[in-house]
Amino acid sequence: MNLSSLSEEYTVRKLEQGDIDRIFLLCNGNPLFYRYCPPAVTRESIAEDMRALPPGKTAQDKFYFGFWRESDLIAVMDLILSYPNRETAFIGFFMVEQREQKRGIGTGIVSYICQRLKEEGFSFVRLGYAKGNPQSRAFWLKNGFRETGVVCENPGYTVIVLEKEL
Repeated sequence: MNLSSLSEEYTVRKLEQGDIDRIFLLCNGNPLFYRYCPPAVTRESIAEDMRALPPGKTAQDKFYFGFWRESDLIAVMDLILSYPNRETAFIGFFMVEQREQKRGIGTGIVSYICQRLKEEGFSFVRLGYAKGNPQSRAFWLKNGFRETGVVCENPGYTVIVLEKEL
């Protein structure tokens, strides 16, 4: 997937080790997320997330990227292609800079990503949110995602899996 095609408004590029401090600041500014999805973010947890892969996937299927406005990191997304099946892309993580929230930026990014994934031949986008997080739940439902009935237990929280047909 060509990352530069994922936004007309922002510069989109793969995030690397040198970006961890910027990612940490963005994530640390969103304490509500980590209240429902512990533990709190650390630089080490970001480095682990950058490498983490679901079973059967390779680094070629994973895109951990940022949306930039000039030198400002506006949003971070972790996207796994063809997971859990060929027709589905999985958003493993998405977070918008706290000061940029409630302006339609996240919705615009997600809408554009979904459009591009449909053009790439995907039929569904799937993701999970931490049960009880009202902000995450409202955001994803507003953006057309629906509960699948799949629930995953993790240490310290429960994940509710959502899906959107493209």
